[in-house]
Amino acid sequence: MTEPTPDAGEVSPFCSELRTKKLVFATRPPRSAEELMDASGHCWCGLTMQTLGPDGEVVDPQDCRAPRACNRPYLGGGAPGARG
Repeated sequence: MTEPTPDAGEVSPFCSELRTKKLVFATRPPRSAEELMDASGHCWCGLTMQTLGPDGEVVDPQDCRAPRACNRPYLGGGAPGARG
């Protein structure tokens, strides 16, 4: 019997393209902002490599998640940039 596959929200609520310095050392997708952010508070989009996402909005852990149009969940059915 196989275990059920978790949905993207159970893996991480954040977009898989959200980047931080602390995330470089992570061994799994972040589940909270504390696991994602360091003291600098700096983050960027892996698609644009800037502090603005592809939709022109600011990159932030509170905003870089569903239902944002450019969100790419960690388990996203093979969406480019998605992990999992």
